[in-house]
Amino acid sequence: MKKITLFTIAAAFFFGCSQNETSTQSQSLNYVPETPQLASDIMTPEVLWSFGRLGGAQLSPDGQKVLYSVTYYNIDEDKSYRDLYTLSLDGGDAVNITNSAGNESGAIWRPDGKKIGYLSDKSGDIQLWEMNPDGTGNKKVSAIDGGISGFQYSPDQTKIFYIKAVKLDDSVHDLYPDLPKTDARIENDLMYRHWDTWHDYTYNHIFIADYSNGRIGEGIDIMEGERFDSPMKPFGGTEQIAWSPDSKTLAYTCKKKVGKAYSLSTNSDIYFYDLESSKTMNFTSGMMGYDQNPVFSPDGKYLAWESMERDGYESDKNRLFVADLETGEKIDYSADFDQNAQGLNWSSDSKSIYFISDIHATDEIYRLDLADGSIARITDGVHNYQSVEEAGDQLLAQKVSMSQPAELYLVDPISGEDEALTSINKGMLDQLTMGKVEKRWMKTTDGKQMAVWVIYPPHFDPSKKYPALLYNQGGPQGTVSQFWSYRWNFQMMAANDYIVVAPNRRGLPGFGQEWNEQISKDYGGQNIKDLLTAIDEMAKEPFVDENRLGAVGASYGGYSVMYLAGNHDGRFSAFIAHDGIFNFEQMYTTTEEMWFVNWDYGGAYWDKTNAAAQRSYTFSPHKYIQNWDTPILIVQGEQDFRVPPGQGLAAFNAAVLRDVPARLLYFPNENHWVLHPQNGILWQRVFFDWLEKWLK
Repeated sequence: MKKITLFTIAAAFFFGCSQNETSTQSQSLNYVPETPQLASDIMTPEVLWSFGRLGGAQLSPDGQKVLYSVTYYNIDEDKSYRDLYTLSLDGGDAVNITNSAGNESGAIWRPDGKKIGYLSDKSGDIQLWEMNPDGTGNKKVSAIDGGISGFQYSPDQTKIFYIKAVKLDDSVHDLYPDLPKTDARIENDLMYRHWDTWHDYTYNHIFIADYSNGRIGEGIDIMEGERFDSPMKPFGGTEQIAWSPDSKTLAYTCKKKVGKAYSLSTNSDIYFYDLESSKTMNFTSGMMGYDQNPVFSPDGKYLAWESMERDGYESDKNRLFVADLETGEKIDYSADFDQNAQGLNWSSDSKSIYFISDIHATDEIYRLDLADGSIARITDGVHNYQSVEEAGDQLLAQKVSMSQPAELYLVDPISGEDEALTSINKGMLDQLTMGKVEKRWMKTTDGKQMAVWVIYPPHFDPSKKYPALLYNQGGPQGTVSQFWSYRWNFQMMAANDYIVVAPNRRGLPGFGQEWNEQISKDYGGQNIKDLLTAIDEMAKEPFVDENRLGAVGASYGGYSVMYLAGNHDGRFSAFIAHDGIFNFEQMYTTTEEMWFVNWDYGGAYWDKTNAAAQRSYTFSPHKYIQNWDTPILIVQGEQDFRVPPGQGLAAFNAAVLRDVPARLLYFPNENHWVLHPQNGILWQRVFFDWLEKWLK
């Protein structure tokens, strides 16, 4: 693969504003690169990391403009720059309303539309700032000790809630103040670490304060003394909290459990806090799975939210529930809808709810009509819609595909036709040739039909023979849809002259709940057969070299690769496993969210009376290490607490001890993902160097 040095890619960019953006300031303090002239129409890792990344889109109260952020990465600095933009729905150029060396985040319109509130650390810690819609008049609004991590205005604009970390537990330094240099921890329960951070003895709490003309009063902690988090860690944000239209109630999501109980359960609930009485009520008491992301109807009569039925099952069907707030009746409007529902947004007349659902390997926009309970599909195409909200007689939506990073679109709610609103990356995309993306349906070993994405190299020549890569999806219930990834990017793989085979094997959403659930307690079973079906079928094609096949994947996909390494009957010539599960017994007692391994394995390995669990542990890749004979690259992040680093190290060590050609790519400062620009580029280089060595 042709390499481009960091110096070369940096030299191709100039500091300034991109072609379709203007700035409110004359001197550039941020990093918004000009569109470079690329040396080739084939994507490289450096080009991939140079795309602008859209986020946080929100319609203005008058429905005329959209506010959003764009993040660019400066590769040489190994640093990101995020700025805010506004764009009229009628078209025109996007306006950069911030111009700083920091990263503005959490931006929202004030209810009257006269100000934009956002979070910034330019005063030291993260505080709430406000500015005029044109970017002028920046003013710090909050001065809260320790900073905040989120906020929202009340609809009547007299209150504001903000999220702040509250310290409630004692550290070693609190217990032993005479030992100020110790760096030890003392633990008595589980959940002492989560995802990629150790518990810091604090909890996310919601505070409510008076607000008037850019000034906020003293905040009241509505969760005072509670050792619980709202929003929930590690990924929850302000979407888990909602004001009622009359500003008298705050609905919030919380899992009110700690330690071992927390690690075993997915039972979060939606709570109502009444501002007048200061009382809190569990609105979803008795509903046992995830209940989250409440959204009040504009008329205040209803509450919609996302709900899972079963406690301990994080990939249960995501149901669309609506409650009548006058009668208290709760209705599952998706009872006859064998798909997930997420990203709920009410219509302005409170009669409909727009949402996103995955169907047959794409994510589409749907509408629920409350009057008759009917659900209609609005869009259909080779894409993923990621968000939707009503914008007058149109819909404002964010869309992505395997061939394009996210952009904003206006969608006709009747025909489903869309029109691009933003074109953040058009200049670079116009210079690149993307490979053809094709959906195939293949018959599985048990007679079912499976959707498989096939991505061809740019300038594909059917008279040639290409090596092929079997992509193994993680999750395990993560959809293989039209996603755009900055690591597992299918167009990046295809650009290196590989046929990419990405099957929607058993255990993926979008094909009904039965298909999705089959994988639990059957890790080495039907889904592995599905994966092999996909690569075996593609290997029959005259343009695929059956002697140059590779298998790659991360997380559960990394597990799949390691399992296949001991059970592939000589099909593959190279493997790459990123943060994969190698030893089930070790995984069970070192991961943090116990509900996951309990549900998917069936229970603990020491429970010899549990037949389902005992069968699961026979699928552990370490039990087949004696069969490993194919070169394998192991990638592992040290800050990964979901699949802890011992898994990757054990797999690499075992391969070396078996005299199997092996390489370890280890990231001390990365978690389950790879988030830093230079680490991301290194990941791509090592990834393709390994495949080049063994498949080409």
